[in-house]
Formats: sequence, C-alpha cells, structure tokens
Amino acid sequence: MSSRATNAADSSVAVTSAPDVLSTPREFGEHAAAVVLVNVSKSFRGPTGDKTVVHDLSLQIGAGEFFSLLGPSGCGKTTTLRMIAGLERVDGGQIFLGGTDATEVPSHARNVNTVFQNYALFPHMSVFDNVAYGLRRQHVEKVELRRRVGEALNLVHMDNFVMHRPRQLSGGQQQRIALARSIVTRPSVLLLDEPLAALDLKLRESMQEELKRLQRELKLTFVFVTHDQAEAFAMSDRVAVMEGGTLVQVGTPEELYLRPATRFVTTFVGRANFIPASLVEGTATSRPDDVASRQLSETLGADAPSGTEASVFVRPERLQLRVGDFAGIEGPRVRGTITDKTFSGAQTVVRVRVREHVELTVTCDSASIEAREAAVGAEAVVTWLPSDATLLDR
Repeated sequence: MSSRATNAADSSVAVTSAPDVLSTPREFGEHAAAVVLVNVSKSFRGPTGDKTVVHDLSLQIGAGEFFSLLGPSGCGKTTTLRMIAGLERVDGGQIFLGGTDATEVPSHARNVNTVFQNYALFPHMSVFDNVAYGLRRQHVEKVELRRRVGEALNLVHMDNFVMHRPRQLSGGQQQRIALARSIVTRPSVLLLDEPLAALDLKLRESMQEELKRLQRELKLTFVFVTHDQAEAFAMSDRVAVMEGGTLVQVGTPEELYLRPATRFVTTFVGRANFIPASLVEGTATSRPDDVASRQLSETLGADAPSGTEASVFVRPERLQLRVGDFAGIEGPRVRGTITDKTFSGAQTVVRVRVREHVELTVTCDSASIEAREAAVGAEAVVTWLPSDATLLDR
C-alpha cells in the first residue's frame, strides 16, 4: 500500500507517512564515502544447506562519520563488519574503501582496524608493546614509534599504565588499550564489533562518551556494531537497522525513532503504540470512537477500498492523557480504561485499554496532574498531535 505525507493542519486522525528505506546513493559533498557496499551477499554452509546471512546489502558510509549497524542477534551485522574488514569473503557484490574497490583485497592490506568484544590483547606483552605491535609490523622507527604510542595512550587516558600487563587492568582499561592499539596505525576506518557488551552499565555509559570524544578528535570513520538501540542512538550520526540479513532502514537516530519505515523498526528502537484504523466509506476511523479523518483516507490512497486496515503509530511520550474532564478535546483521540500505572521517578507510565487486545502506553511527567489523577479502572482519553503520528500498513 502506498502512503504519503499528510497535512498536519487537520485536527482528526492525521498521520505522516513513513519514509522509504534508503535505496539511492548518498551524497557526501566534497568528501567521498569512506565505505561503500554494493549488493553484498554472504552465505554459510550448514547441515541443512547454505544459509544466507547477508542478502543484497547496499550501503554508503561517509568519511568521518560515526555509523552504527543495529539489529538483533543473527541479523548479519557482524558478518557485514567482517566483510568490510576482509575477514570474510563476499559471495556477491562489491566493497569500496575510500573510493577503491577492495572486494578482493586481503584483510592485512586494507587500511582498516577492528576492535573486538574480547579485546584480543596479547597477555604476555606490556601495554606499551600491545599498542606498538602494529607499528613494529610496519617497521616504524623507534623514535616515531614511541611518540605515536604515547599519543595513542594519552588519547585514551592510559599513559600511566605503559608497563602493566592486560591481566592487571580492568575490563574498561583493557578496552581502552584495544582502542589505542587500533588507532595508533592511523586507519581510515575503525570497525568496532560490540566492544562494550562485556562491560557493566555504568562503565559502558562512560566508554560511550569516550568513544564519541575519540571519534570527534581523530575525525575517523567509525563503524560500530551493536544490538543495543540506546547505545547506537547515544553515539551515532546515522544508524542502519538490519533484520534477517537485509537492510531495513538507514537514518539519524531521530529519524528512526520518530519516522520508522516498518513495524519491526518501531518496536526494535523503542516502545511503540499501534492504534488500529480502518477506511470506512471514504473516510478513516480509529475505533472505538469512529473519529473520521480525511487525511488518513488521502494517505491510504484514493483507490483504497472501504475496510482497508492500517495502524497509526505514536511513541508513548508523544501521547497525552486526559482523565475525568473530557470537555473541549479536539483532534485525534481514543477513549479507554486505565489498566496499569507505574511510577519510575521522573516519569509515570500509564497503560490504557482502548479495545479488546489493544492497549496504549502513555509516558507522563510524574509531576503532572494527569499522572497524579490517573487511577487503575478510571476512564481516560488518549490524544496526540497529527505531526507526531506515522501511518504503517498493517
């Protein structure tokens, strides 16, 4: 079903259509894309035959961009990263690095480095020797080697640990050393495969800030793999969401959160509300209140038959709750009964059943009148702004 943006001036069940998945080359001004994947595919042989883990994936990553591959386990994001690194051969398609075809270039000849989840430090070497390892393989002179190792350790705030062994360091410190070792050779692209997954929450948040700082100071291209939406959103300029080996949507964190392209994206990158809507006699209704909407019918298309089903998607924090006094309410709205209320500090989460098997989650400021007056069993009306809604084909 086709959809298009609607005029938010109408006060009924208005929606804005979801964007198309990125399918055309992205322009990066004067700078060439650092990484380009063109119809890349990869399969692995298993006991029941070949299994495709990455299918016909095309992607462009700009020079100096912090770019994340986001998706559930098994979606193909790590395999994609390993193909960029040259650690896995592609079965089809091409990989360009800095404008040069690197599809058949071996991993050691690509100007990229990878930071792994397990750090992969040499346990018998000191911090200094771990960081210097790549420079020694490049036959960098001793004076220059010491200078560059010192600069790298200073960047990750580990210059006071040069003679320590990895076993003497915490997980966060080991991760910093792994980062220093990866940046000291000055790669054009740094690949990070869930490097923070083994850290506790507080340390992980601290390392997120460090990674952002490091990327901005070095102006390197970072390609970061994670299954954690909050982590990807906290650091990235753009994020690519993957599902089942395919690219679902690419965009800024704000675009993915507020204008998801598919139902999968809406649920994977945060809490989602789906309000059922149906086209009835040329207008659209959001049951059970039967609020007519010219905009929704226009979005569904003039040829959509009566009875066409769709969903209106709105984030919980974009919904407003009204309890008790329903006078003067305008715009899109549904009526229901409060079934649950959870206080979580600054926010209170209220659940409202608007029809059988359909409940909406509303996030309120805990200090608001609505949050204080909300009570389980009370009648409530949920409203939203037309500009905060997105139409998804059911």
